[in-house]
Amino acid sequence: MSFMIYGANGYTGELIAREAVARGMKPILAGRSRAKIERLASELNLACRAFDLSSPDSIAQQLQGVSVVLLTAGPFSATSEPMVRACIKAQVHYLDITGEIDVFEQVHRAHSDALKAGVVLCPGVGFDVIPTDCVAAALKEALPNAVHLSLGFDTTVSLSPGTMKTTLESTPQGGRVRRNGHLLRVPLAHEVRRIDFGRGERLAVAVPWGDVSTAFHTTGIPNVTVYVPASRLAVLGMKLGNVFGPLLLVSLFQRALTALVSLTVKGPDEAARARMPAYVWGEAINQRGERRTARVKTANGYTLTIPGALAVTSFLLGNDAPAGFTTPSRLMGHGMLADLPGGGQIVIE
Repeated sequence: MSFMIYGANGYTGELIAREAVARGMKPILAGRSRAKIERLASELNLACRAFDLSSPDSIAQQLQGVSVVLLTAGPFSATSEPMVRACIKAQVHYLDITGEIDVFEQVHRAHSDALKAGVVLCPGVGFDVIPTDCVAAALKEALPNAVHLSLGFDTTVSLSPGTMKTTLESTPQGGRVRRNGHLLRVPLAHEVRRIDFGRGERLAVAVPWGDVSTAFHTTGIPNVTVYVPASRLAVLGMKLGNVFGPLLLVSLFQRALTALVSLTVKGPDEAARARMPAYVWGEAINQRGERRTARVKTANGYTLTIPGALAVTSFLLGNDAPAGFTTPSRLMGHGMLADLPGGGQIVIE
C-alpha cells in the first residue's frame, strides 16, 4: 500500500518527506511544480507526480495506486475541497495538516459521501491539531459532563510561508468561538485572560484556532474557546485589526502581501525548532463549576507535525478504520500524543 504527499516541495511537506525516507517509507511525492517535485524526488529516490488541483476528476486519475493522501499544500481553503472530492471519488483516505476552522467544517460536510465510499477523512494531523485535540479528549474523559472547554498553547516558533499566508487570509474574518454547539464570529481579541500554559502565568487572547471546530467534534462539549499568549501591544494590534482587517479583503492588496511573504518568510531551521518547545493547556468546566486542567509540553509545532502526520498515515496504511470524518484523537486515542517523538504525557489536575 502506498501513500502520497501532495505539496512535498513546501516547507513542512519536505520535512515530512525526508523523515518518511529516513524511516524506510516510500511515499509518492506530488505537487504543482514539476521542476521542484522532480528535483526532490530525484534526491530522495522516490516516485513523483506533478498536477494541479483544478479538477477533482483529473486529481482522482492521479491517485491511482494510492491508499492515503497527505495534503501539505496550503492555503487549505483553496486546496482541501478538490482533494477531498477526488479522494472520495478514487476511494483514497484523506489527511491534511490544516488548522483552518472553515476547512475542518468543509471536510466534515463530506462525511456522508465518505461513508458511502469507505473513505476516512482526518484533517489536522499535525500540531494543528494533534496536541490540543488529545488534551480535549483527555479532559472529556476526566470530566464527562463538561459544558465549557478552553484550550491553548504557548510557543515562540516562527511561522513558515504557508502558515503566514493562511494567517493573512484569515485575519479579515475576525475571531471564532463555539457557543451552544454553534460556530460564532466574534471580533479579534474579544476575550483576554491570564493563563499558565506550563511555564508561568501569562496574558492570553482568544484566537480562531482549528480546535474551535475539531474539539467539538471530538468531545461534544458545546462551548469551546482557544487562547494563545499575547502582549498588551499585540492585543491592541488585534483590536485595531478589527478596524483595518477588511483592507486584506481587497484582492490586490492581499496578493501583494502574499507575494512578499513568498520572497521574505522562511520556516525555522532544525536548530531553531529544537530551541522552541510548545506548552499545551486545557480547561474543562461543568455546570456545577467543577474544573479539570490539563497541561503537556511537546516539541514545537513543525517538529511535532512530522511524526504526527506519519503516525496517522501509518495507522491508516496498516489498520481498518471507520469511514467518514474523524479527528486524530478519535481515530487513534488521546494516548497517541505520548507515543510521538517530541510528544508528552498529559497531566490532569
